[in-house]
Amino acid sequence: MSLVHEIDYGTPASLSEKTVTLTVDGKQITVPEGTSIMRAAMDGGVEIPKLCATDMLDSYGSCRICLVEIEGRGGTPASCTTPAMEGMVVHTQTERLQAIRKGVMELYVSDHPIGHDIEAGTGASEFDKTIKQVGLTEVRYDMHGRNHVIAQNGAINPDFVEKDESNPYFTFDSSQCIVCSRCVRACEEVQGTFALTIEGRGFEARVRSGAAEPFLESECVSCGACVQACPTDALREKSVLEKGMPTSSEITTCAYCGVGCSFKAEMQGEEVIRMVPYKDGKANRGHSCVKGRFAWTYATHRDRILNPMVREKISDPWREVSWDEAISHIANEFRRIQDKYGRSSIGGITSSRCTNEETFLVQKLVRQVMGNNNVDTCARVCHSPTGYGLKSTFGTSAGTQDFDSVEHTDTVLIIGANPTDGHPVFASRLKKRLRQGARLIVIDPRRTDIVRSPHIQADYHLPLRPGTNVAVITAMAHVIVTEGLFNEQFIRERCDWSEFEDYAEFVSEKRHSPEEVEKLSGVPADLIRNAARLYARGGNSAIYYGLGVTEHSQGSTTVIAIANIAMLTGNIGRPGVGVNPLRGQNNVQGSCDMGSFPHEFPGYRHISDDATRSVYESLWGVTLDEEPGLRIPNMLDAAVDGSFKGLYVQGEDILQSDPNTQHVAAGLEAMECVVVHDLFLNETANYAHVFLPGSTFLEKDGTFTNSERRINRVRKVMAPKNGYADWEITQLMARAMGFDWNYTHPTEIMDEIAATTPSFAGVNYDLLEREGSVQWPCNEKAPLGTPVMHIGGFVRGKGKLIRTEYVATDEKTGPRFPLLLTTGRILSQYNVGAQTRRTENVHWHEEDRLEIHPHDAEDRGIRDGDWVRIKSRAGETTLRALITDRVATGVVYTTFHHPDTQANVVTTDYSDWATNCPEYKVTAVQVGPSNGPSDWQEEYDALARRNRRISGRLEAAE
Repeated sequence: MSLVHEIDYGTPASLSEKTVTLTVDGKQITVPEGTSIMRAAMDGGVEIPKLCATDMLDSYGSCRICLVEIEGRGGTPASCTTPAMEGMVVHTQTERLQAIRKGVMELYVSDHPIGHDIEAGTGASEFDKTIKQVGLTEVRYDMHGRNHVIAQNGAINPDFVEKDESNPYFTFDSSQCIVCSRCVRACEEVQGTFALTIEGRGFEARVRSGAAEPFLESECVSCGACVQACPTDALREKSVLEKGMPTSSEITTCAYCGVGCSFKAEMQGEEVIRMVPYKDGKANRGHSCVKGRFAWTYATHRDRILNPMVREKISDPWREVSWDEAISHIANEFRRIQDKYGRSSIGGITSSRCTNEETFLVQKLVRQVMGNNNVDTCARVCHSPTGYGLKSTFGTSAGTQDFDSVEHTDTVLIIGANPTDGHPVFASRLKKRLRQGARLIVIDPRRTDIVRSPHIQADYHLPLRPGTNVAVITAMAHVIVTEGLFNEQFIRERCDWSEFEDYAEFVSEKRHSPEEVEKLSGVPADLIRNAARLYARGGNSAIYYGLGVTEHSQGSTTVIAIANIAMLTGNIGRPGVGVNPLRGQNNVQGSCDMGSFPHEFPGYRHISDDATRSVYESLWGVTLDEEPGLRIPNMLDAAVDGSFKGLYVQGEDILQSDPNTQHVAAGLEAMECVVVHDLFLNETANYAHVFLPGSTFLEKDGTFTNSERRINRVRKVMAPKNGYADWEITQLMARAMGFDWNYTHPTEIMDEIAATTPSFAGVNYDLLEREGSVQWPCNEKAPLGTPVMHIGGFVRGKGKLIRTEYVATDEKTGPRFPLLLTTGRILSQYNVGAQTRRTENVHWHEEDRLEIHPHDAEDRGIRDGDWVRIKSRAGETTLRALITDRVATGVVYTTFHHPDTQANVVTTDYSDWATNCPEYKVTAVQVGPSNGPSDWQEEYDALARRNRRISGRLEAAE
């Protein structure tokens, strides 16, 4: 496979159905109308030399290398900016063109470090290859401009700019820059950050980051778009400079957020040299963020545990054992526990970081092997209300659109999501659409970057009081109904009219008016009214939401309210509209799809359904329990009560990620056999009796399903450093417990998924190899998948409008706890930070900070950077303060990426009424000055150091 960055030449072909036929160097080529000559030539197998053109970017026409001659026209136009026309005859290799190209390249080279020594280039860059392509062999000029260390007079050039080595992942060598603008345009057009600019003119021209700041200190977000776009060696990955060019590659899928970006893992043997975003990836279209592009080195971090470990009591030291001994020990302990406490005394937790195939096997292990339904997933604590709310209203537990749909959107409503930090690659596409003129509504208690960023300004920002989502969305429905802004035709055709009349009567009540809701939410009534009018009248209107919607006691109700206004306005069932949950982890959607909840089989079918249960009973040869099992909170409660004693946790750190840390710790401590299966000794492992080392996404085959229901292939690029892929470890456990599992490859597991799950019936690895990816449902009715759901009708038949009564959370502020804490993520870190904290991403986020408004800080005598204690009814912790007006008075905010902060020590065990999704986003707290870390944090630091010693990887200096 080619290792050249995935770059085509010229402007991508238009979507026009009309075609034109032209002749290029004697070849007749037919292309869609609007295609550039450069792209047409490429499609016909004719390569035109170029420097400034790439299909990442709009045509620019500045380098003067891609010139062509057209019969009947004078001059030599740039092929990248000239559209192909019917009957056009184009020549790309005339003597005149060759002379012009040589002359232009000679000028570029004269002010480049290789100067007269053309062979001095690495040969790997597009610049070096273009030199050879145009046939340049010598340079007549002796210019030594500002790019050179030595000036023309032989002295040291005072204007020479040293390399910028500040970014941990790439370097910028200004002397190699030819000022082609590709990096600047990539930052603007692809990423939308506008961190780079060109300063000066002619030989004085320079690419600058920010206000002539180092890259690390500028607004650069390290997405890598500039590195990918650079045709010279000016911008280059440090990994390539240190280790040399890769020699092979494999396409795989990023294991971070729910966007599901496709990458080429470029290798030397079994060592990853770099990850290059794959241009044919349908989720990312060749773009990336700092995590997927650069933060993959955790896979080889010294903290990884590579051998199984066992201990009798959690106070004992770990003892390394063989795989056979570890698996045998688990099987014996689980049998002993079930014999003593009953069949339902053990269970399992699946991971949203693992593949679909691995997740499927864990729920199968629980149901077939353990004989109960005590299986749950980390999606319980993030997006379980999405499943409940969308299934109740639309009939499916997933988002309605693909990411491409945003290109057809006229109005965007973002609620409870921070896409620039949590889903940055999708956010770049969204920002591009907003720069093109789409309107924006943001409902969030915090002023996120999307509210106001370069060239973007939200039309309306509704800074609601945390916990009042339902009231605000229902107030928008009030405006839509009472002002006659609803789509009557859509409702009559696609919904039940009598249900609409009942719902309309409900939302029309005065208590749901914006004026009344202002008293609850703090959002001015006119903002609510104007936002509702814009959403209803704004053409194609799409809603994107995140954990700020779901992680509430009324999370499911808010999802239903969102679905209601989409149905009221007819914004379902076509490109550019829809209800779109932004999933937090790489396989949250897949872990839910695969039957990880205690009441559902794969495909969201209830376990009480006899027909569904019989499918699995026939295949698995057992009688399955028809009663729902325990959710994660129920498992912990039962453990404290003494009836739940054994737990297998694959790839999840419930002690750090679940609410009310003290209660989680108490539940784990009460168990007799806790098995943690992970990459690192995480917080939950402190209470484990067995530790099974896991494998990274680079070490296994399988699939992930992203936020848009896209099933993407994960491909093994190196052998598992622990000896086994995760699916093989689960299989070893099943075999040790007496069940004859004999999968030889994940493709066989996917075949079983397809055979038993209607929405996956058409999915197999051959299809994924041909198509790259597909979106479920993929079956006989949709053999290539379903990008947009509910076209022409809802899956459930008629869309269901449901009353959404606002019920205030039980978590109340008062004199003791007057502030409301809400939490979120930051761009450089991921989830609980187990992966990203073990990469150079810590340069951007070394610790969690507490954001507090200047007025609240002044009232408490807190200065920026001070240590503060944050205390709730559940517990307390300390961290440093960050004074900012991003949050309103009365609201404080923090991230949860560092375990030494343990934000969930202070969160309560209040949860969503339908799904038990924890209410992370509303915790009443008090904040005051502190002298530093608390006693438990000092103890944690000592424990973390001990864990590093256990793994044998504590640095000698420590």
